[in-house]
Amino acid sequence: MSPQHEAPASPGDRKDLRADCSSCFGLCCVALPFARSADFAADKPAGRPCSHLRNDFRCGIHERLRDEGYPGCTVFDCFGAGQKVSQVTFGGTDWRQAPETARGMFEAFPVMRQLQELLWYITEALALPPARPVHKELRRALARIDGLTRGSAESLVELDVNALRGEINVLLLRAGELARAHVPGRRKNHRGADLVGARLSGADLRGASLRGALLVAADLKGADLRDADLIGADLRDADLSGADLTGALFLTQAQVNAARGDATTVLPPALDRPAHW
Repeated sequence: MSPQHEAPASPGDRKDLRADCSSCFGLCCVALPFARSADFAADKPAGRPCSHLRNDFRCGIHERLRDEGYPGCTVFDCFGAGQKVSQVTFGGTDWRQAPETARGMFEAFPVMRQLQELLWYITEALALPPARPVHKELRRALARIDGLTRGSAESLVELDVNALRGEINVLLLRAGELARAHVPGRRKNHRGADLVGARLSGADLRGASLRGALLVAADLKGADLRDADLIGADLRDADLSGADLTGALFLTQAQVNAARGDATTVLPPALDRPAHW
């Protein structure tokens, strides 16, 4: 079956929602801008290739990104958008071979990333047995968004992604509530809370709502985050050493990459332990 006609991922299967840099034309290194900061050693406007991008679309300093001043690159995750734009939207024709495709490819990439992120969340929600009451609607949403990801570059750029995210968020919120309902005891609600630098070492946050919470540099060492809803939570530089995130809802690789942890941090099976931990 060709990439253009692959079926949507089945619930629990996230292979197509993981980055495959070998099938991508270095889109995150070209399409996206970054500013000189603690995360990036230099300025780069959108559409200009990073100076470290090689001719084979690989990063020339991949193994030394943090040492070279590019920790921001180690945090980024495209949810498989790079290979989908490269191999599906543009059928394997890269922007160097066909410069006329460059603008469309670079504009489509950030939109595709948002759609792929939504597919990640929906796929997870469909794997939650307690969320069965909304599975039918979630399956419809999965098919709809998967179809959108297989449209033209022009159709992608024209999408109102914010409106779409709003629609899907209603379903994800309901799925999260159903999944957390089985957690015994009182479940804390820190939705959207400002917990920057908060001292939460050893905190009982099992089944808590931390949707959109600001947890930048928070001390979460040894915290119980089992079954907590972490969609959109900002975990940059949060200390997850020894924390238990078993069953954590809607946690992404990008969030984990942005945090700090150690060998005793328990992650959901769908996520990898970052090399820099």
